[in-house]
Amino acid sequence: MPITAFLDIHVKPESLAEASEVIHDTLLATRAFDGCLGVDVLVDTEDPTHFVLVEKWISLEHDTAYRTYRAGPGKSSLGAILSGKPVLTKFETATDI
Repeated sequence: MPITAFLDIHVKPESLAEASEVIHDTLLATRAFDGCLGVDVLVDTEDPTHFVLVEKWISLEHDTAYRTYRAGPGKSSLGAILSGKPVLTKFETATDI
């Protein structure tokens, strides 16, 4: 079953100028990863250091494989520009509502 993952991040104010490039470079691999259906990047209208990445995955297994990849050989430079720990929330589409 497809899932949607929301990755809520805050960038250090002093890293804001480079944030677009770092996020773009990180998402090249994310979007190319097996099972990724797409990623949208949302920017808070009142706080330009606050981003939410909306990721669509074919399945929870594909998302889990991606998270494992990012924790190991696919570690990105995104963590270096964050002001705190990202918050990841995953959702399944309700089909019976």
